[in-house]
Amino acid sequence: MAATVFYLDDLPAAGQVAVLDGPEGRHAATVRRFAAGDRLLLADTRGGVAECSVLAAGKDRLELMVDARASSPAPSPQVTVVQALPKSERAELAVDLATEAGADRIVPWQATRCVSKWRSGSTDKSAKSLAKWRSTAREAAKQSRRAHVPEVDELHTTPMLVQRVHEASAAGALVLILHESAVGTLPRTEVAAAQELLLIVGPEGGVDDAEIVALTAAGARAVRLGPEVLRTSAAAAVALGAIGVLTSRWDAGPLELGS
Repeated sequence: MAATVFYLDDLPAAGQVAVLDGPEGRHAATVRRFAAGDRLLLADTRGGVAECSVLAAGKDRLELMVDARASSPAPSPQVTVVQALPKSERAELAVDLATEAGADRIVPWQATRCVSKWRSGSTDKSAKSLAKWRSTAREAAKQSRRAHVPEVDELHTTPMLVQRVHEASAAGALVLILHESAVGTLPRTEVAAAQELLLIVGPEGGVDDAEIVALTAAGARAVRLGPEVLRTSAAAAVALGAIGVLTSRWDAGPLELGS
């Protein structure tokens, strides 16, 4: 049966008692109203999973018996999404959709044409914005019952991204820039054979020509997903869906009790 998933950083061994408190415990006990005898899954956000039975429910906490432990393997190939900073009202949407679609890592990128700026002159909003992206990724992963929560890296400038692309390409990763004006489409055979993918999503105004030149020189390839021009907040999720079909990433089933 499909299970509700809550996150706990340190999972006890089978036969031991786990305490779920804090915001997760409050949500489980007060909002979801779990009671003694109910069953749920705990995940440590890194692939560890514990099947649990509720022993007791308090106002803001649950005491749980760990009935069984398991490990959920990370999907393969691993997919990193480089997301140019969307406008503020769509930033969390981009992270939410990419996480629900299965992104393994998210890299915020302050591209040339980004309207949103985390760093500009003496203003630095990167710490607050990064915390918001990480919180969004965690909540979206829980909503979609993922055992792995995607890492959200520090803000990247274009020179940092060019260096990352160079290193990823040299290590054998397939690096794709999603660009509506690209001639080629998603390379199905290469995607299917890839061990790692790096998807670069530009801002609302598109990837600057100079950035395209620098990124392709470093080993990236510009591709388009289809005839429609997608919003920056939706592009990664659509690409991840296509990758799920072309690879084995969608072969695993959802987290379940009694599996």
